[in-house]
Amino acid sequence: MCGICGVMALDGPLDLPEQTPERMIGIMRHRGPDEFGAWRDRSIFLGHARLSIIDLKSGGQPMTCGSSRYWITFNGEIYNYPELTAELQDLGHTFTTHSDTEVILHSFEQWGPKCVDHFNGQFALAIFDRNSRRLFLARDRFGIRPLYVAVHDGKFLFASEVKSLRAFPGFTPQLNPGALADVFHYWSSIGAATVFDGVAQIPPGHVAFVGDDSFGQVGPAPLPSCLRVKRYWHPTFLPAAEDNRFVSRDERKKTAAQLREKLVEAATIRLRADVPVGAYLSGGLDSSATTAIIHKYTDHRLKTFSVGFDDPAFDESVWQRAMAKHIGTDHEVITSGPDDIASRFQDVVWHAESPLLRTAPAPLHALSGLVRKDQFKVVLTGEGADEVFVGYNIFREAKVRKFWSRDKSSRSRSALLSRLYPYLAQSPPEFSRKFYGAGLDNPDDPFFSHRPRWSNTAALSSFLADSAAAGHPAGPAEERLEVSLPKDFAGWGTLARAQYVEMSTFLSGYLLCSQGDRMLMGHSVEGRFPFLDHNLADFAGTIPASIKLMSLVEKAILKESVADLLPGNILQRPKQPYRAPDSASFLGEVGQKLVKQHLEVNDLGGWEIWQPQRLAALLRKWRAGKLNSARDNMAFVAVLSGRMLQYEFGPGFETRVKTTILSPEQIIWRHQPQGD
Repeated sequence: MCGICGVMALDGPLDLPEQTPERMIGIMRHRGPDEFGAWRDRSIFLGHARLSIIDLKSGGQPMTCGSSRYWITFNGEIYNYPELTAELQDLGHTFTTHSDTEVILHSFEQWGPKCVDHFNGQFALAIFDRNSRRLFLARDRFGIRPLYVAVHDGKFLFASEVKSLRAFPGFTPQLNPGALADVFHYWSSIGAATVFDGVAQIPPGHVAFVGDDSFGQVGPAPLPSCLRVKRYWHPTFLPAAEDNRFVSRDERKKTAAQLREKLVEAATIRLRADVPVGAYLSGGLDSSATTAIIHKYTDHRLKTFSVGFDDPAFDESVWQRAMAKHIGTDHEVITSGPDDIASRFQDVVWHAESPLLRTAPAPLHALSGLVRKDQFKVVLTGEGADEVFVGYNIFREAKVRKFWSRDKSSRSRSALLSRLYPYLAQSPPEFSRKFYGAGLDNPDDPFFSHRPRWSNTAALSSFLADSAAAGHPAGPAEERLEVSLPKDFAGWGTLARAQYVEMSTFLSGYLLCSQGDRMLMGHSVEGRFPFLDHNLADFAGTIPASIKLMSLVEKAILKESVADLLPGNILQRPKQPYRAPDSASFLGEVGQKLVKQHLEVNDLGGWEIWQPQRLAALLRKWRAGKLNSARDNMAFVAVLSGRMLQYEFGPGFETRVKTTILSPEQIIWRHQPQGD
């Protein structure tokens, strides 16, 4: 795993400001501390911070091959690179390294932009064609690896992180209140948007060109107009009638066996590395299944890592240790408490590059630190299983609400929600009927499943200035999201549509970013996600929802496929969503200091995008110990992280640059082969 960046002149030769490579690569050194590489010609600069995982000796980047026509900077892993190497050799290609990076170059030579169809992996990459002067960009199917873009002063900029773009001299993107409102409402930016004016991201499952007006179409706003983009993949599902059909016991057993085969392939291929590979073990079904599969089907002896909590309400360490004992792994646990969360929260926001609605990323940042301390660079994790196999309450909730919508006056149908949320039995019936009944008149609404969640967080935008009401410069979030929906979306069932919306928003925009890539790479650790293997996901899309969510039992077919590998108490335990203490984490001395610095009116600036009186009222409520609701806690974390983000990318940015900037001798400049 690595950090990539680059600058391309849109017209004429590239005038690269002094210290540009040292700043842009250096600010991402946490993504790849093993080697810093760069290459340039008359119109482009490519940069790379390397975390050496495959071909440790000869896999340095930026890289070229053959005639040196194509140059690449690449972040990620192509797991099927040995198979592709053999296929390309049969087609006449000659290799000089054993790296997956060179496989990408030869694949691009052979298949052009369609090379991504051949990749099983997680990637963000840029390939420059010296003959045509075109720049090719691509991002993996689920958006596991980030890729940000901007245009400034006649130059196209790209990088793995926004901070690398911000490090380009003279480029100072500001937080946009309308964009912040999107995150506060939907938990993440939508589509190609970010919270920064003038900064966009290549959407998951897309390829793009700069310098080829015949390719694809102008990218959806707010992507720069110089980009031409195409979508090459999206999750697919069965038509509604087939998705909801009855599945016999024999067919279910056959499907479970096929699923097991796909899981084994997805997990074992992700062990390919020239460094040791460990695994996260949460104590839940997903990570337990992955580690159990590796234990049974390989000779690989995993070391496992977990995070526990001082507060028993959040702690799962008893389950983690039980699973580690069951498969005999060497297991380590790091325990997180309020002071640890508060002390690292500003760094967490710096890495996340987005406001957060929960503190949950902070313990994961501590966990990746434990992994790196034990000299591991790679871990497998269980992310993606809930989205692919229908594991969240939001899916069960959507099923109940759709059933309820057929008889909106029914009391017994709405009462089914208390099976998901037992606390509703103690709540006034009219409260739950009003909250979860929103939208029942329109069950075909593409966002039917997510209306309750979104309505619960929409109020967070009230802490932003009135200008936030104008919305994102690219247009209303839901309009942008609806335009991006696949043509066959309307024909899918309720659960399939809910899965797609969850994958398009929460998974790529929050889970894989703020809790995945950023917290792992904050300590130079690569995460690998077997449940997001596209072959597995494609197969899962052919499994009827009726056996993914049987009655209200989540991930039923997944449980059946791994039942013989796991202890019964792990297999059947109710899902415990991963959470951490939120506003209570800042009541100690460290937290109080952070709150005072960022939430009390001061001379740090940036108050024009907030409602200072509303923030002050929230602060008083927190100090009085009255932030009792989940929404109040989210509001507190959201505004605190938003203010921190303003500081880190505003007055505090150059301080970060000073501590990370490379010296010229630290950069290895690549050159064309002699005689080229």
